[in-house]
Amino acid sequence: MPVRSLRVLRSDEEVAEAELADIHSRLSKSSDAGFGLFRSNRHFRRSVFLGIVLQIMQQLSGINALLYYAPRVFEAAHFGVNASVWATTLVGLTNMVFTGVAIMFADRWGRRPLLLASCAIVGGALVGVSTVLAYGGESVTASFLLCGFILLFVAGFAIGEGPLVWALCSEVQPTRGRDFGIGCSTVTNWVANWVISSIFPLMMLVMGASGTFVLFAVFNGIFLLITLGFVPETKGTSLEQIEANLFAGVSLRHLGEQREHEQ
Repeated sequence: MPVRSLRVLRSDEEVAEAELADIHSRLSKSSDAGFGLFRSNRHFRRSVFLGIVLQIMQQLSGINALLYYAPRVFEAAHFGVNASVWATTLVGLTNMVFTGVAIMFADRWGRRPLLLASCAIVGGALVGVSTVLAYGGESVTASFLLCGFILLFVAGFAIGEGPLVWALCSEVQPTRGRDFGIGCSTVTNWVANWVISSIFPLMMLVMGASGTFVLFAVFNGIFLLITLGFVPETKGTSLEQIEANLFAGVSLRHLGEQREHEQ
């Protein structure tokens, strides 16, 4: 079954056989895995911490706070109840459509360009949301602008910060520690989700809707800088090559590069 799957992915039986042999070789090199590998290997700790940071930043983008409280946000912008419900539905539809776009083009355009574009779009859209909430008043024009900026925010998130964070958290983990690494990043995502979603109403009360979205915009700017400095481009690179780079001490930013290492 593994060989059959690799044949489909690689379209070359010899390449598939060689890659499978490489996987078996790496798994047999050490019985150390999971938490044991995390304790003993500083390079594995780097990949785990990168996954944790990516998941924290994904939640600090403000996406789930918006999705959970979208009706309240729209009501703060003086939408009626029915208009708030329809706008919230449109938010969900936009998220679904543009997530599909990311899935289709991630291997063509690359993870880093999409993630960088995503951070920039989301941050800019949140500045727009904040500006409309602060100065737009109750006009119809302001309502349409707010809805447009929120949809732009959701579309920007869906092309990068949403799906690609999950992909990268898996791709940067070595074979024998992947379950542990993904487990750590997933738990981090849900804890961060719970914390941010829980305090979002308080943030809206204390900072106001406009100030809250400015803060989320700042977090997206930080996410962009983290992506520039630490996130590798993994397009077209095998998981085995990424693992070899990781354990050879290659910087996180360059894990996706093709390099020769001693086996």
